[in-house]
Amino acid sequence: MSDRSVVHATFAIERTYEATPARVFAAWAEPAAKASWFGPPSVGHESREFDFRVGGLERFEVPGPDGASYRFDCRYADIVDGQRIVYAYDMYRGDTRISVSLATIELEPSDAATKLTFTEQGAFLDGHDTPAEREHGTRALLDNLATVLQEGTS
Repeated sequence: MSDRSVVHATFAIERTYEATPARVFAAWAEPAAKASWFGPPSVGHESREFDFRVGGLERFEVPGPDGASYRFDCRYADIVDGQRIVYAYDMYRGDTRISVSLATIELEPSDAATKLTFTEQGAFLDGHDTPAEREHGTRALLDNLATVLQEGTS
C-alpha cells in the first residue's frame, strides 16, 4: 500500500485594482515591485532569482510560520505585455515537493481600473498541501498586491 496521493483542483480569483493594466503588469514583471508583495509580509527571502521572460525562471525560498523552509520554483511559459502571464511552478516544503501548478494571470482594462483574473490548475501531492490552503494563500498575495498598488509603490 502506498502513501502517495494527488488531488487535482482548479480555482479562479477575480480582483479589480484601481490602476492601469501597465501598472498591474509591472507589479508582476519588475523584480523589486514583485518582491514587495509576492511572499509572506515581514519575512525576508532567503534567496531569490527573477528572470521574467518566456522560458525564464523565478525562484525564491522563505521561512514558513511552522519553521520549515518553503521554495517556489517557476518557469514562465507565456507573457503578453500588459495582458497575460502564464507560468508553471513547483512548491516545496524543505526538500519535499508539495504541489505542481499552472497559473494564468489575465489583465483587462475596466474604465480607469484593471480586472485581474488569476486561475490556477494544481496537483497537490501526498497530502502536504490542499487546494483550499493554496487558494487562501493566493488571495492573501492578491491582497498584498492591492495594498502595494494603493500605496503607489509598484
